Amino acid sequence: MNINLTLIGQSIAFAIFVWFCVKYVWPPITAAMAERQKKIADGLSAADRASLDLELAQQKATRELQKAKEESAALIDQANKRAAQIVEASKEDARKEGEKILDQARAEIQQERVQARDALRAEVATLAVAGAEKILETSVDAKAHSEMLEKLAAEL
Repeated sequence: MNINLTLIGQSIAFAIFVWFCVKYVWPPITAAMAERQKKIADGLSAADRASLDLELAQQKATRELQKAKEESAALIDQANKRAAQIVEASKEDARKEGEKILDQARAEIQQERVQARDALRAEVATLAVAGAEKILETSVDAKAHSEMLEKLAAEL
């Protein structure tokens, strides 16, 4: 066998192999590579969109959280004001009730004072009559001398 003939045969076989690969093997491989490249590009753009959406969602959540904090602070402030109003109203009601009780107590004291004064006048009148009887050794009629007794009680 001649080396030239072997070399030419191998060259023809290699050329047929290259033609076969270019015709039937290379297009599916390049198509698969292009499809893979497109999927990777789509994945990267989806990741970019997702990160942008995430950032927007975080900003929205931050705004909503800030808004909720402001609303809760306003509600707490309003509740504190209402509590202060209720406390003040309760203090005012208690003060009025205390004044009412104090006025009632004063009225009762005044009434008891008047009753005690009247009772004391009657007792003094009785004692005065008893003392006068002892002094005069005679009986003094309370009905007959009621005007004098009333005058005496009024002086006391």
